Amino acid sequence: MLVIGLGNPEARYAATRHNIGFEVAAELARRWELPRPKQRYRGLIAEGRAGPGGPRVAVLRPQTFMNESGTSAGPARGALKVPLEMVIALHDEIDLPFGEVRSKLGGGVAGHNGLKNLAQGLGGRDFWRVRAGVGRPESADPEIVSRYVLARFAEPDDRVRELIDRAADEVERLIREIAAEETDPLGEVID
Repeated sequence: MLVIGLGNPEARYAATRHNIGFEVAAELARRWELPRPKQRYRGLIAEGRAGPGGPRVAVLRPQTFMNESGTSAGPARGALKVPLEMVIALHDEIDLPFGEVRSKLGGGVAGHNGLKNLAQGLGGRDFWRVRAGVGRPESADPEIVSRYVLARFAEPDDRVRELIDRAADEVERLIREIAAEETDPLGEVID
């Protein structure tokens, strides 16, 4: 399985709404005790297992800007030979209230340029998305929305931490579900 955290590289974007995917990816790598990430595929990638005895996973944080994340994710998926339906993208979602987490397989990109480029790089839209709700500004003006998602969270740190944990929990649930579907008749997990 390939887990892709969406975000922007550079320190000025750390702890912003748009970088929640990076935060969730880092939390998963910590939970699974993955080795230090290596620079490959224009990103930082750590490989291992999703917990003791869990399925093999790779956690990728593209080091391109978010709107070019497909140029990192596509080559990683190709090199690792991961089927599209075993890819999980982690990203911010302004159409969900702050703190809400939802997942879905496939679908549109709802104006999210990072998802649009990711779908292009991956060769399709039929990958899983874990959407972390960051809320929406009062205006639909694209400049105001852009400033909003590129701003640091106004919510208290403990609520942001809860959002990260909730999104990481959802990824772990999805991985268990996907792995259960990918077992052979003898119950062996297919890597």
